[in-house]
Amino acid sequence: MADQQAGPAGPDLTLGVAFSDVSGATLLGHVGDQDVLLVRSGSEIFAIDAHCSHYHGPLAEGLVEGESIRCPWHHACFDLRTGEAVRAPALSALSVWKVEHEGGRMIVRQKLEQPRPRIKAAVEAPARIVIVGGGAAGFAAAEMLRRQDYRGSIVILSSEAASPVDRPNLSTDYLAGSAPEDWLPLRPDDFYTDASIDLRLNTEVTSIDSKARNVVLADGMTIPYDRLLLATGAEPARLPIPGADQAHVHVLRSLADCRAIIASANGARRAIVIGASFIGLEAAAALRTRGLEVHVVGLEQRPMERVLGPAMGDFVRALHEAHGVVFHLGDTVTSIDGKRAALKSGDVLEADVVVVGVGVRPRLALAEKAGLAIDRGVIVNSYLETSVPGIYAAGDIARWPDPHSGETIRVEHWAVAERQGQTTARNMLGQREMFDAVPFFWSQHYDVPINYVGHAEQWDEIAVDGNISAKDCLLRYKRGGRVLAVASIYRDVASLEAEVAMERAKD
Repeated sequence: MADQQAGPAGPDLTLGVAFSDVSGATLLGHVGDQDVLLVRSGSEIFAIDAHCSHYHGPLAEGLVEGESIRCPWHHACFDLRTGEAVRAPALSALSVWKVEHEGGRMIVRQKLEQPRPRIKAAVEAPARIVIVGGGAAGFAAAEMLRRQDYRGSIVILSSEAASPVDRPNLSTDYLAGSAPEDWLPLRPDDFYTDASIDLRLNTEVTSIDSKARNVVLADGMTIPYDRLLLATGAEPARLPIPGADQAHVHVLRSLADCRAIIASANGARRAIVIGASFIGLEAAAALRTRGLEVHVVGLEQRPMERVLGPAMGDFVRALHEAHGVVFHLGDTVTSIDGKRAALKSGDVLEADVVVVGVGVRPRLALAEKAGLAIDRGVIVNSYLETSVPGIYAAGDIARWPDPHSGETIRVEHWAVAERQGQTTARNMLGQREMFDAVPFFWSQHYDVPINYVGHAEQWDEIAVDGNISAKDCLLRYKRGGRVLAVASIYRDVASLEAEVAMERAKD
């Protein structure tokens, strides 16, 4: 997360500015000590808080599209009239300010009372909604249901020990020791009480009776539903090797996992990260920030090559090596005996802490047992409804028809899970909203963010604009001349523009 700006920026909006001063789409100013952004949309000027409510991204550097503005960092989107966070990962609304016209100048003095979100009339209002899963999709669905003024019963059944947290932080700032734990909860505990959301932690659902419309818990209790959302997420893949069950060997998925890694890292000298993809390398960067010597072991010849291609893979490796990470690629750990890890190549590495980041597997057992259609994920339609009416799926388990790639895809990314949760919430209320958001994720490595828009499992061309090694680039992944995805480093507006272009070009 970025540090907040030390002082007010731009002109004092209480003194007014001329309409011509807003020469571009935005003008950053201040009211007292608070930054306020003037935004031009057509012939209208809006005034809103200047920073994204997610990670405090500078909206003045974002993209205005119609009556909305998109954050340059993580592609959250806000309604200029209401301030509502209409697209995750932001969840909290921005304040909107009154723009007055006096003597040919625009003056901003006061906040408006927070307008109500724009709510589509619900076709139906089920009395009871049950959500299985306390991660990104499950939380976003529950939050959106209340934002849509749904007044029925909401029960979240979570196997986690903690209330929903900002999971991307677990492999980055929090693990690195640069973010306090109170940044992690998506909402404070009293949110659930105040919103009448029945959040049940450490709760295992063992089966679903779709005919009787209830879920069965491990203790035998049954909970009835009118609409059900499965958002069971994914679980880390574990290595089937001797010694993988030792106390200093960890996976990284939950807050408890992260706390355990931090405890092992305290006083440690050397760490091994097994896996050279996103979670593994984010963890490697975090542990280097804590001062540990870090070795990364991965089967890949290049880090992240499968998703980002060879040139970006070489850049990521060089970036980590510049920070002291030692790579052992094209290799794997075959056993861990105490603090000694044996590699297939014959090398032996010593480590006080081991982090396994070799991917995740969607939790499909519950859906499969319930008789839902399964194909490398839970099959859903464009409205994220499963093969059983009244049961929806979102997040890491959902495989949906993507109008942008023309394929049926499953994506394991935070923002996608949240956005799917928001769509299922509206659809459980009968609004019939197709899920057509362009997939998006970001990955943070030291001070370098990599943004990725779209979905390209295969490509026949990567067009590079800019200089990757200079950390100023945009890569277009093409198949048959068509852009399927875009990756970028410090090309935030271009990344947003690519997202809009994909939205407009959907099949």
